[in-house]
Amino acid sequence: MVVETKLFGFVMLALLMALVVSFLTSPLVKNFAYKVGAIDVPKDARRMHKTPTPRLGGLAIFLGFMISVILFVPIRGDREMQSILMGAVIIVVLGVVDDIMALPAMLKFVVQIAAALIPALNGVVVEAVSNPNIFSNNPYWVLDWLSVPVTVLWIVAVTNSVNLIDGLDGLANGVSTISATTVLVIALIASEAQVALVMAALVGACVGFMPYNQNPAKMFMGDTGSTFLGFILATMSIQGLFKFYAVISFVVPFLILGLPIFDTAFAFTRRIAHGQSPMHADRSHIHHRLIDMGLNQKQAVATLYVISAILGLSAVVLTTGGEGKALILFAALCIVAVVAAKVVFPKEITEELQEGFEQMLDHTHKKGGEEKDG
Repeated sequence: MVVETKLFGFVMLALLMALVVSFLTSPLVKNFAYKVGAIDVPKDARRMHKTPTPRLGGLAIFLGFMISVILFVPIRGDREMQSILMGAVIIVVLGVVDDIMALPAMLKFVVQIAAALIPALNGVVVEAVSNPNIFSNNPYWVLDWLSVPVTVLWIVAVTNSVNLIDGLDGLANGVSTISATTVLVIALIASEAQVALVMAALVGACVGFMPYNQNPAKMFMGDTGSTFLGFILATMSIQGLFKFYAVISFVVPFLILGLPIFDTAFAFTRRIAHGQSPMHADRSHIHHRLIDMGLNQKQAVATLYVISAILGLSAVVLTTGGEGKALILFAALCIVAVVAAKVVFPKEITEELQEGFEQMLDHTHKKGGEEKDG
């Protein structure tokens, strides 16, 4: 439980290096974005900004992160870490191209799978997850041949979850900072030096970019930043959580990344219930709902920061509190989440469920009628 002084010192140096590089390169990236036409123009109701704003800010985050990792993390001969960085480079290149010229969703999805396969085929895999059945004699499930597909699914899902939550100034950046800080704290407690140093670099890079991204934003991170942050959080959660906390590994990563995962799951469920494609863009994410409730951007972002921080703190408690406390706390959090959702969105939840149920019934009746006509 005692953090090593030497490791803590290197962690602070890695964090500061990434922060300084990210902060200093942000103006350069901003000028580059204007030159290549990577500008986000407010053209629909989903966009909360009023004036054209340069994106590509994620490039500054990436530069700060990479320089810090190269300087402070021993990656020579480490196949797993090298594969993570290689996959991250592919994700960033994809994001840069997408921020300059919008790419088809299917193409991006395929490239993301290819990038996720690189670490998954080089040892960065989810080998086991805790058994959600508390009455079973088996404390966790060994995935065997399912390890690679489950890992790819996790990486791609988290990558897109962070991307989808990037809807307000500073939201994805701040939530990612909180998530990375949580993993950093857990890694320090467990004396996992590599994970701690990588997370410190990510935290520093995010904090360095924050002055340009907080409301009113001078620059957006774009898909370059949001998908990169999601990819690193997904892969490093495997290295630092799934591997070292097998008994509660079903819970901890989901708590740390709970906000973007919940928002994505809710969005996909809503769209499918409405007969739309899961990838169909809309204005019904959690942050949009908070804005519609009367909160301004800063208030909505602060609210989601608090939620993310509470989840992160809970994850830290779970890793140090034992299995029994972990299961009890997780169950309590689930109950609190359900109650809170009903309090915050009572009307919306009722309407969504009723509308979804009616559409399912209509679809069933139509299908039945077609079969009879046939």
